[in-house]
Amino acid sequence: MLTARHPFNNAAVTHPLLRDFDFLFRELGVRNDAERTVTPAADILEAESGITLRVDLPGHDAKAIQVKVEDGVLTVRSERKAEDVPEGSTLRRQERASGVYARQFRLPDTVDATRVEARYDNGVLTLTLPRREETKPRVVEVKVQG
Repeated sequence: MLTARHPFNNAAVTHPLLRDFDFLFRELGVRNDAERTVTPAADILEAESGITLRVDLPGHDAKAIQVKVEDGVLTVRSERKAEDVPEGSTLRRQERASGVYARQFRLPDTVDATRVEARYDNGVLTLTLPRREETKPRVVEVKVQG
């Protein structure tokens, strides 16, 4: 029975030949982490006041997180360094991704890109993107005569 390998569950590798190849590639360290870009998970919330964007960046140094707005595109970029394997230890499994984390979002015209705020807390980058004043909903008072 051939079963595709799930990257986070080696138990899914059931065929002995596939299991041997999986072991061989892990032992030889054949992977291309240097060129890999991780796309972090994000939540987008919208309210009358604007948009809140939450991006998961666990284990990142807050000072290394870059947030840039250019030509209507918000770019979040950071890098998480791989941890060294202590001498005398052998890395048997590595599931936590290291490398460059990057994500881009096209901003709607309603966002005031000059007032974007960023906060990093408990591994989550929270970006507050306020609406332009002229695009906020207004309530018009109805005057009653007579």
